[in-house]
Amino acid sequence: MERLKFLSTVTADEFKAQQGITKLDIFRNEKTGKNFIAWGNERGAVYSDYPVKPLKEPMVSEVQTSTGEKFFLLHDRGVSNATKMQTL
Repeated sequence: MERLKFLSTVTADEFKAQQGITKLDIFRNEKTGKNFIAWGNERGAVYSDYPVKPLKEPMVSEVQTSTGEKFFLLHDRGVSNATKMQTL
């Protein structure tokens, strides 16, 4: 899997408030076996370990691929290429 560049990250509740929605639905594409999120007419990806590793602290990040494609990714807090060192 290619490495994604994380552009911004907010909690799922903050994301819903920003988008003016009350819920994010998680669906499974039965043809591909992949999960995705949907709100209104928009779609986003779900991190690959879901549902084996359930979401304890759901976050939504805008990410970018090496080819410049941007999309939203639902993941658990701490699921990225970074390690939290301290909270101030």
